Amino acid sequence: MQYAALGPTGVRVSRLCLGTATFGVAPLAEDVAPLVQRALDLGVNFFDTANSYGNQARFDRTGAPPAAERRSAEELLGATLKGRRHEVVLATKVMEQIGPGVNDGGPAGGGLSRRHIMQQVEASLRRLQTDYIDVYYAHHPDPLTPIEQTLRTFDDLIRQGTIRYAALSTFPAWQIVEALWTCDRLGLHAPVCLQTQYNLASREVEREIVPACRKYGLTLTLFSPLAGGLLAGMTAARRPVAGAARWGGPTFTEAQIALAQQLDDLAARWGLPPAQVALAWLLARPAVSSAIVGPETIGELETIAPAADLRLSAEQLDELDAIGRPPSR
Repeated sequence: MQYAALGPTGVRVSRLCLGTATFGVAPLAEDVAPLVQRALDLGVNFFDTANSYGNQARFDRTGAPPAAERRSAEELLGATLKGRRHEVVLATKVMEQIGPGVNDGGPAGGGLSRRHIMQQVEASLRRLQTDYIDVYYAHHPDPLTPIEQTLRTFDDLIRQGTIRYAALSTFPAWQIVEALWTCDRLGLHAPVCLQTQYNLASREVEREIVPACRKYGLTLTLFSPLAGGLLAGMTAARRPVAGAARWGGPTFTEAQIALAQQLDDLAARWGLPPAQVALAWLLARPAVSSAIVGPETIGELETIAPAADLRLSAEQLDELDAIGRPPSR
């Protein structure tokens, strides 16, 4: 397993981060501990979760218990890491809606208000069975809450020792810059990294977000690096529950399947699994520190783990770069 610096923190994280969004569904609760243990054995030291993962109805799937009967992803991860917490860099998030109340998060519920953050960080600590969080993300922008209030709250949590670093997730480039300038103006601890979607089939971040992060020293932690299974081989791409369908969204389009076939053809020519090829290309992109993978089985984890050590040639990277390249404007 290779490691990279997380923004300007000096902390080194594994190039592959284990994501937990579907913990309790795929893998089922009883299969979480073996999967996490295998990830640790393979050198993964970076784990990503959120206060809204696992036990919400959007993750429901045939063959898994309904949301009301599932433990949250934070609970499952916290129980599994007990005794090994000191070995890992643990990231969680706040902002998404976690209840029916008017102040229960989300874009209409003050998800990044001081009230909600302070309430939710305590709940996350309990579920994760820890007394500190390494990386605490603002999960999405909150149109109702001034960014200054959010950043001051994160700064207070850092000074208390409750969180080590603040970070942003799914923020557009202009709001990233606004947050950094606000921290500079007020003397606050600034966000250290950005979590965003980036893969061979989704490259919009290359226009503004990647340049902004490179300019201001943030690194990228990437979700959906395999586009929800699209880039993990044609068998995975054609599963009935893949892509955004894993949390209630649409399945893949024919254009996306065609792109996946291009990747498959290149990977077959090189004698490599397509998932490893897609991840190796992504990890070679500028400003990328870690790709957040969501294997549902130990077998899937073991298939993709070698990507962290895979070095593709310049010619191979160029061929891959031609896949899904966004049109110039």
